[in-house]
Amino acid sequence: MFLALRELRHSKARYALIMVIMLLVSFLVLFVTGLAKGLAYANVSAIENMPTNYYVVQGDAEHKFRRSQLNESNLKDVQSIVGKENATPLSMQMSTITATDLDVKADVTFFAVDMTGPIAPKVVEGEAITNDTKGSVIVDRKLEESGIKIGSVISDQQTGLNLKVAGFVEDNSYSHTPVVYINAQDWQELTQGVSQKGTTVHPASFNLIAVHATSDQATSLQTGLKGVDVITQKEAISSIPGYSEEQGSLLMMIAFLFVISAVVLAVFFYVITIQKTSQFGILKAMGTKTSYLAWSVLGQVLLLSVSSLVVSLLMIGGMTMILPESMPFQLNTPTLILTSSLFVGMSLIGSLISVLKVAKVDALEAIGRVGA
Repeated sequence: MFLALRELRHSKARYALIMVIMLLVSFLVLFVTGLAKGLAYANVSAIENMPTNYYVVQGDAEHKFRRSQLNESNLKDVQSIVGKENATPLSMQMSTITATDLDVKADVTFFAVDMTGPIAPKVVEGEAITNDTKGSVIVDRKLEESGIKIGSVISDQQTGLNLKVAGFVEDNSYSHTPVVYINAQDWQELTQGVSQKGTTVHPASFNLIAVHATSDQATSLQTGLKGVDVITQKEAISSIPGYSEEQGSLLMMIAFLFVISAVVLAVFFYVITIQKTSQFGILKAMGTKTSYLAWSVLGQVLLLSVSSLVVSLLMIGGMTMILPESMPFQLNTPTLILTSSLFVGMSLIGSLISVLKVAKVDALEAIGRVGA
């Protein structure tokens, strides 16, 4: 490490340029990773935050919630295995709402839930509603950015049903739309509402059953019930329309950034190593071990990558403080640790070509080249 530090001090400009490039690449990697995590969370947070680990859906729905249609008979069958308190139905419907006295039009997803069940919304501001509350809903806080407040009246564009906002929940989105929680009573009016001609619009049903169960109970549900599929929360999230495609594209971008960072670093250090071939040869002729020279190169790469990464983390931390709340950006500690470790690891892998070059340097040939 002594040799690595001495060389860094002697060639400040050269290594400062490399560090700037690594800084920009690491910052870009962290930013795209945070964007991917933020977009994923904005897509599935309502499902991810549910305190249930399994979902029962219709067998031919391909695990997609909105394609699934279940009935009271299915619910009773599930409850007979896991218990009434561990199984609760969920109905959903995407719609567009407007707000009275506000120039607001927003896409939302209605979630009809049992307000006393395990997936009832956790109100962070305002008042909770009960199963008997008439004409009130709990909405995701993202709608507050549109000017909707507690007490605002929102109207379903399709049926014209007016609903009063009683409270807000935090981080409850589905398919990039804010979730509006509604009780079964108002859900019946929303979906079975009478049209202008007096005909029924939609039949009553629910899309899935959220279940808190052990793995043995989940197996019993799958084998004991016909016409349904029992899926995990991870499988449910992956089946949300657009989720896998969106995350696949972003993860491919991140993977390419890691590869690019390794290639760029490898090229820079390989060029520098070629320029120092004579010096390495002389050091070998003086008795310096190849392992010492190799560790010197790796030490330089490790020091530069860690230093640039620390600065990138500070920049990301500062940037998150000024990003608008509407920006879907999220970086938690496990993601930061994993991304940082991968970046340092790819940097070290990229430097191996330089290490191989150092190992192949012939002392006599290098000394002869100097003498010539």
